[in-house]
Amino acid sequence: MKLSHALSAVSFVCLPLLLTQALSAGTPLAGQPAGDTFEWPHWRGPARNGISLESAWSAKGKPEAQWTKEVGLGYSSVSIADGRLFTMGYDADVEVDVVWCLDVETGAELWSHAYPAAIMKHLHDGGTLSTPTIDGPRVFSANREGMVFCLEAASGEVVWEADLKDLAKAAFGTWGFSASPLVDGDTLLLNAGKLVALDKLTGKLKWSTKDYGHSYSTPAPFDLRGTPALALFNGDGLAVLESATGKERYFHEWKTRYDINAATPHVIGDSIFISSGLGRGCALLKMAKDEAGKEAFELLWEKKSMNNKMSGCVLLDGHLYGFDEAVLRCIDLQGESKWGQRGLGNGALSAADGKLIVMTDEGELIIAQANPKEYVELSRTKVIDTGKVFWTMPVLANGRIFCRGSQGTLVCRDHRAQ
Repeated sequence: MKLSHALSAVSFVCLPLLLTQALSAGTPLAGQPAGDTFEWPHWRGPARNGISLESAWSAKGKPEAQWTKEVGLGYSSVSIADGRLFTMGYDADVEVDVVWCLDVETGAELWSHAYPAAIMKHLHDGGTLSTPTIDGPRVFSANREGMVFCLEAASGEVVWEADLKDLAKAAFGTWGFSASPLVDGDTLLLNAGKLVALDKLTGKLKWSTKDYGHSYSTPAPFDLRGTPALALFNGDGLAVLESATGKERYFHEWKTRYDINAATPHVIGDSIFISSGLGRGCALLKMAKDEAGKEAFELLWEKKSMNNKMSGCVLLDGHLYGFDEAVLRCIDLQGESKWGQRGLGNGALSAADGKLIVMTDEGELIIAQANPKEYVELSRTKVIDTGKVFWTMPVLANGRIFCRGSQGTLVCRDHRAQ
């Protein structure tokens, strides 16, 4: 089904620590409702670590999909709150990006917002890259060309829009911008090479930093000894910036071929784990001080055991699980490999309740134990038949798992406990 109808509706993508420590390194679970309702309001979920808080769900799930929806080309994941699902896709027929708002239960379109965009097809099929961010009555979206929209979550009405190329003089990387928006109080933070701060209510520029290179990674927020901060992983390397001002506190150069540092960093206590693909590997950096007392990273180790090309890792009970190029791998927080599982391709994963939720490059959904001793598969289901690229993180919310392929098929599967 084509997406062109959207135009008529609107005017126009580690050192062993317990999981609880990893959760505390992210932002508080603001907006997470009480009781049995679990939401996923932005990139990497409620604690921004790729882990769902749910436990009452089934590893096997029902044999048939609850619903399927064609949302357009791209890799955008989903954000979910108040019975609404938000995602993005590219309609190649009319050359527009579309922000979708769907009913979580049925997949029915509640509204859509479309606007002109370039496909940016370079070594892949192109399309949307970032994931919308829900902030109460508003939803924020940003695309690979630097267009940012604040939309009313209930109606899709445009509150404001901004072009980061004009507003903040942000420059394109080879594959454009792919970081998702991040809300910090009354500020919207965007990684556009430089970190850009906008007033979330008006879209007006507050400040921006120097350029840190190609921007494919969404920043990781954390508390730096009482100061709100962000771990920004760009083409030049890893920077720690104060989120209120953009002031640089730490920097470590980390260069890769094509300047691709795409995986969101993991803040683990006073250290940060980073990983890149194309043979670059991974490292654990401690936020310390040099001999002169100046804040500086201390490189604890650097190894080739994990190469996150697209999707990042999840951290569970002192072990990192992720795609080391085309191998699903578990490493400990000294960087030592515990096991590697081949045959899944270069996919993506999330986690919940001690289990890994994995999408393979064959369109299969796998549930496996988060077991550092061995790979133990609990279920495997073919969920998407179209396309051969599955770089989008699967999302578990309220017992449903949402999977997406690059050609635009979005599938909701019922994994509620029977």
